[in-house]
Amino acid sequence: MKLLFVYVLFLNALLYSQPSEDADSTSYYNSLSHSHVQNNNYKEALSNTQKAIQYAKKNNNIKDQAVENYNLGKLYYDLRKYNDAIEYFLKSSSLIAMQEPAVIQADLYYNLGFCYMAKENFDRAAMYFQKSKSIYTALNIPDVAELFQLQKGLIYKGKNKLDLALTVFKTIIAIPTTPALSDTKTEALYQTGSIEALKNRNNLALNYLDKALELNAKSENLEQKSNILLALSNVHEKILDKNNAYSYLKQHLNLKERLAIINNKRLGIDDYTKFKESERLKEIVQTNNETKEQERASKFSKLISILAIALISILSLLSLSLYKNNIIRNQSNLLLKEKNKELEIAKDKAEKASKARSEFLSTVSHELRTPLNAINGITHLLLEENPKKTQMDYLFSLKFSGDYLTKFINEILEINKIESHSIEIEHTNFNLKQLLVGIQNSLKELALVNNNNFTLNVDAAIPDYLIGDPTKLSQIILNLINNALKFTKNGDVTVTANLHVLEDTAATLYFEITDTGIGIPEDKLTSVFDSFSQGSIEVNRKYGGTGLGLTIVKKLIKILGGRIELKSIVGQGSSFSFKLAFKISELPVEFTTTKKIDYDSKLVNKKILLVEDNKINQMITKKMLHNKQIICEVIDNGEDAIDLVRKNKFDLVLMDVHLPGINGTIATELIRAFDAATPIIALTAISLHENRDMLLSFGMNDVITKPFIPEEFYTTIAEYI
Repeated sequence: MKLLFVYVLFLNALLYSQPSEDADSTSYYNSLSHSHVQNNNYKEALSNTQKAIQYAKKNNNIKDQAVENYNLGKLYYDLRKYNDAIEYFLKSSSLIAMQEPAVIQADLYYNLGFCYMAKENFDRAAMYFQKSKSIYTALNIPDVAELFQLQKGLIYKGKNKLDLALTVFKTIIAIPTTPALSDTKTEALYQTGSIEALKNRNNLALNYLDKALELNAKSENLEQKSNILLALSNVHEKILDKNNAYSYLKQHLNLKERLAIINNKRLGIDDYTKFKESERLKEIVQTNNETKEQERASKFSKLISILAIALISILSLLSLSLYKNNIIRNQSNLLLKEKNKELEIAKDKAEKASKARSEFLSTVSHELRTPLNAINGITHLLLEENPKKTQMDYLFSLKFSGDYLTKFINEILEINKIESHSIEIEHTNFNLKQLLVGIQNSLKELALVNNNNFTLNVDAAIPDYLIGDPTKLSQIILNLINNALKFTKNGDVTVTANLHVLEDTAATLYFEITDTGIGIPEDKLTSVFDSFSQGSIEVNRKYGGTGLGLTIVKKLIKILGGRIELKSIVGQGSSFSFKLAFKISELPVEFTTTKKIDYDSKLVNKKILLVEDNKINQMITKKMLHNKQIICEVIDNGEDAIDLVRKNKFDLVLMDVHLPGINGTIATELIRAFDAATPIIALTAISLHENRDMLLSFGMNDVITKPFIPEEFYTTIAEYI
């Protein structure tokens, strides 16, 4: 494939060697995108390429539009988003169809062929490879015949025409080896060996595969090497050479894991749906009439029943999905320990389980927030409307269930953020003693519930001021104390912080949380740190909880550079301990006190624009605003919101992030072009790929996360009104 790589470098040289221009230009965004690709930052590469396309459209530059659509297709191809890659390659093709044949057009058709090969549409792939070959021939570009011969052989193999494929591959193998043809010849050797293995000519297969591995060593094609190692493992297993089979399989798995880490780094920052939404303007949906007032008395019970059923359905679906996911994962782990004959089957199931878990956790925490916002919001409104005493128990139960599920989803999102390496470590100046005293004060009431003695012991030798991450440290200690107080009754819970090692500019501290509670069986001391694990079904039924707290604790301590230790005896209690290193600061901690805003008086008769496409959320948010005597106007799409803000004066705009057509971030960016004064607050069911800083970068003043807490909702609005 090196010859193709030479042409791609030639094409990139044409694209990126233009003279430097102003910041607001196609070539500027093009060069930024190229730089981000080299740094493996595909999120920014996608963003800058899209900006380059928009700038080219603004200037009606067809050639630049064609080039940038091609570049966007290449980015999606690198991310293995083949449908999106095909879409932008075809857009580029339509834009350059009326121009003279060029290298970019040939390369475009070649990449389209690769996309359809990945989708196993071999006829369509063959058509585009032929178009690419014709243009290369017309341009008199030499030494490309072997590339297309290789693709021809791969297409034959894909259609199960193995004899024809062998003929093509052996023709390539017979060509003398040159640096430019190294990858192509390696691939031909690998494919020939694979076909010979299918025909049970194992010794011949090993001969070709050994040559392929030897030739591959001269290149950096890791994915090709991974395929060759797996093929060698399979052939050695067929001839009962278990040692070599296991050795090659182990090399393959190690290399595949390395490739997966590289690809996951790309995909972990890839929020490609956001870029697709910004290009597709959906039809404007007419505004529905305002939701009628809820029926009183006789319809009240029916509404509660519907909400309860919806909540139970969500919980049941979530529990069933998590249960099935755990079964798949456990089965995969067991299969991986079986005989060498079952290794490949176990590997496939493990990969499927990991993919299912990642996809499920990345979507469920985001998608459940919108209906949860409706459940929590309607419950809050009903509680404010002076319900009957007989209805209060139902409403408080519904509110408790909604808050519980919100906590569950937040913990799932926290786990997913940790595993996708989306969490950054802070380096903040803080006072450990004051931090621990604050935690103790906040949990005193919880200690009284089970009649526990809650004691805090802090070593006086610990420096007053440290530099570290107080947020994550608080999260760790709060989780451990909460567990201790929950599983202890009429007993003692003690938190200890001692100085372990003191150096000139650093201090290592020892933390220990002990209790005299129910304890943990010896055979569960390791599994309690697994996700959704609480030691036993009986413990879960009696004490409740999600089983994610200790998982988060263990992962956060590891991120901060420590390791958690657990000692426990059933009926006598448990002890969790860990050590963490901090830098020593000589500067005192600056404390700022936030004055509580009297929002009731500030909000009366204020005019707010609510941009929200979900009808239920429209009704809930508008009702909450009306309860504070706020004048609220509702719009359900970004385009109309921009026009309305341009023509009217609002005290504040509540902007949903995910809207049909122009999404909330783009709409805010466009509003800021003509109005920098009106406060805009984002409403979002924030996901793994969204964060506060990203949203604020578009011009938003603040962020309110769904499902929102009414007190925080009103306070945030009052702060900017």
